[in-house]
Amino acid sequence: MLDLKTVLVVTLATASLQAVAWIFVWRAWRRLYELKFLAAGFIAIAAGVLLMLVRAEQPPAWAIVLTNTIIKLGLVLLAEGLARFLGQPRYSWVGVSLLAFHVVCWSVAVALDPDNLAIRIHTSTLFTVALMSVMCLGLVRDRTQPPLLRWITIALLVEYMAASIVQSVIEYRLPADFQSGPVLADRNAWYLLQGTLFLIAFFACLLFMVSSRLSADLREKNAALSREVQERRRLERQLNASLETERALRDEQTDFMRVVSHEFRTPLAVIRNAVDMIGLVGNRPPGATKERIAGIGEALDRLFSLIDRFMANDRDSGFQPEPIRAGSLIADVRLHFGMTGRGERLVFRADDDAVSLFADPEMLATVLIDLIDNALKYSPEDQPVDIDARKEGRCVVIRIRDRGIGIPQAELHKIGRRFFRASNTVAGTGTGLGLYTSRKLLAYHDGTLQLLANDDRGITAVVRLPLSEAAADRLMPEELTA
Repeated sequence: MLDLKTVLVVTLATASLQAVAWIFVWRAWRRLYELKFLAAGFIAIAAGVLLMLVRAEQPPAWAIVLTNTIIKLGLVLLAEGLARFLGQPRYSWVGVSLLAFHVVCWSVAVALDPDNLAIRIHTSTLFTVALMSVMCLGLVRDRTQPPLLRWITIALLVEYMAASIVQSVIEYRLPADFQSGPVLADRNAWYLLQGTLFLIAFFACLLFMVSSRLSADLREKNAALSREVQERRRLERQLNASLETERALRDEQTDFMRVVSHEFRTPLAVIRNAVDMIGLVGNRPPGATKERIAGIGEALDRLFSLIDRFMANDRDSGFQPEPIRAGSLIADVRLHFGMTGRGERLVFRADDDAVSLFADPEMLATVLIDLIDNALKYSPEDQPVDIDARKEGRCVVIRIRDRGIGIPQAELHKIGRRFFRASNTVAGTGTGLGLYTSRKLLAYHDGTLQLLANDDRGITAVVRLPLSEAAADRLMPEELTA
């Protein structure tokens, strides 16, 4: 004989196993946080059934209300978890309202007429129909699950609502002296049994829904991965095309530099030969003329050296640092302008000529000559140019101050760009490459160039270079011994 307690044991085992299963599923896929509500719902149902099993034959009124309320709470949690999983409106207020309605009605019924089950059964039927109607509404609106699976789940919910209604109808029409049948020892046991079957079928539907969601997510990730792979391939093709273009441009630049180097060497060689011939056949030229010829020869040597290092060869081999003294560098620059007849306007000051730098002397001389040449070019002929070199911390700072036309304040931040010239310069006085080249050459030495407007007029160019210890620390040992 299938009695009520046997059905309760079966329901307890079913709900407990389902709760454990949902806990494991949630721990495996933490991002599906909605599964926590499903696990909590089955735990609540199992707890309520367990309390029913262990309570006394004649339980107090509060125990009857408590155990049934816990089971109803489990159904509310299942509805909440399903709505969250489907991404539908949750209507949590409906579940809370139904729980409050259930507690009030059952408390009143147990208090007034504890032997009358009809009121409690009708209240449970209203609770079940309202809650599961909300669940069916969410399934009807959903478009994330397969239609067949959604309609099977709706049919299952409708069947359970119909069973609840049938139980209410039977309870309403049964005579007061009705005795339970021989198969079911309790007339309510059949309802609990079909409730257990409902839990099993609903559990299966939920599992299929989770599987469908995971499969859809996997397909979406695969599609996103495929799109990313295609995008990466497209970017790789673009990068390869850019690299080919860059390689072609570099080849063209190399060819251009070779052509320019060749074309520069031809007129310079003619000048060199002319200077040599003047020195050989000249009728003992005066001292001044001889000094001029020597200056021309030295300038030619410097031009040939620059061409060999910065045009004919690659960029890295053009940088040849060595220990030099700041005083020697300033002396070379002073000699250059002295031989070109422009040294009388230059005022040199140096705090310590013995300060050592680890630098390329040709590069630094080119930088200082370009900066001083700019200062002379854009200053009145009766105004001096001050060159001040001093040690400041771990740097050597060289300031070149002129009293020329200056640079408009709005254009000061643009000076140093390739081919940019200030608006107050005279056309034909430059190409806009001098300061750009100076900054590039200083970058080899970890140096900087800063242009500051003077308080009165003119510009001060500030060159900062690290001392030999600071520069040598940056070089690898093999570079120091090369």
